[in-house]
Amino acid sequence: MFRFSIIITLIVCLWSMLPAGTAYAETFKAGAAKRVITPDPLLPVSGGVGTPEPVTERKGDLFARALVMETGETLVALVSIDNLGWPKFWGDKTRALVPRIPGENILISATHCHSAPDAYCFRDMKGRHHADLDYLQWACEEMADAINEAIDNLQPAALKISVGEAKGKIAYNYYAPQLYDPRCSVLQAVDAGDASVLATLVNYAVHPEVLGPGRGILSPDLCGPLYDRIESEVGGVAIFIPGALGGMITADNRTESGKDARTWEECVRIGELLADEALRIIADAPLQKNPSLHCMSRDLTLPVASPLMRMIIRNSPMAEHMGGLDEITTQMNVVTVGTAQMLSMPGEVLPNLGYYLKRNMPTDHVFLLGLTNDAFGYIMTKYDFNSFKRYEYISRTSLGEMTGEIFVEKALELVNDTPTPDNAP
Repeated sequence: MFRFSIIITLIVCLWSMLPAGTAYAETFKAGAAKRVITPDPLLPVSGGVGTPEPVTERKGDLFARALVMETGETLVALVSIDNLGWPKFWGDKTRALVPRIPGENILISATHCHSAPDAYCFRDMKGRHHADLDYLQWACEEMADAINEAIDNLQPAALKISVGEAKGKIAYNYYAPQLYDPRCSVLQAVDAGDASVLATLVNYAVHPEVLGPGRGILSPDLCGPLYDRIESEVGGVAIFIPGALGGMITADNRTESGKDARTWEECVRIGELLADEALRIIADAPLQKNPSLHCMSRDLTLPVASPLMRMIIRNSPMAEHMGGLDEITTQMNVVTVGTAQMLSMPGEVLPNLGYYLKRNMPTDHVFLLGLTNDAFGYIMTKYDFNSFKRYEYISRTSLGEMTGEIFVEKALELVNDTPTPDNAP
């Protein structure tokens, strides 16, 4: 009995010497991986609705890239794919191949490059689509392999998180040059021991469409040089997810003559500049050890009012999986990790809505994950919808007048129901 009392006393003493909260702290882990998904032979590329354009060469490889984070029983995967958009139909095929993470915790974002194969199976005037379904199925499987490898690579990690203005000639708004968000959100996962970089996630609002679909080139566009620059400078896996790039936040490849420089060299300039700015922004960010991790999801149902979008849904070979013609349902997520909060957006949110969302979220470290889990065209306010000639195209390729209103309301409801970030006010 006396020996037992001594043991208990020692345990109590050691427990009291631990820093507050240590006994309950759960180890944060991170792992990353990537897969090349360049088609061989090359396939036509899509820049939007219509028939894909033939290609004769490639510049860089297309990738699926994954960052997996874990705390306790919570696992979250942030995945990007070099494509115009990635419908939930294909995302669910990948999720089914990753049984170790709940499907709703796997967020799949498209980089929105305009030089990759069609994933939407857009119909032509004769009712035929030109997408390669075998390629798309293979890409789903390769993406799943990347996520599963990232899970296998999980190791104790810490985070660096920062948001700052990316300077230089990177992006502008084609409709109103200064109406865009220059802030770049960066998250970097590092080894908990030697602080070597495991992954760098760059979240910035820009269309990777320097080349576009009409050049006969298959390419990740500016994302390729961004990946290469970050990985050569700091190591690990680089990931790009676009922000609120709707209407039209595009790459600033304007020349002095006013024309666009649609060259690979311009992809390299912009991609490397954005990479350098992201690394500058994250360089001095403090380490966040054992950050909290939460992931919440909710269905988002949106009415389909646009005749063009109704036609696309009606003629899609994926139509039976997309709901009816009157409304469409997708998944929306909020991920809170450390001081960051990430909101998924199922399309191209216009910058004014992006600014509004950021200032109504409870942290300065906001990540708006564009074209994530689905990509339903432009998401705009009802006040802008069909209100003036400049927005005719984006109104036509939006689900409808109420899309932005419904999305913002439901998004902020989900934000308010989510645990607040570490150190949030």
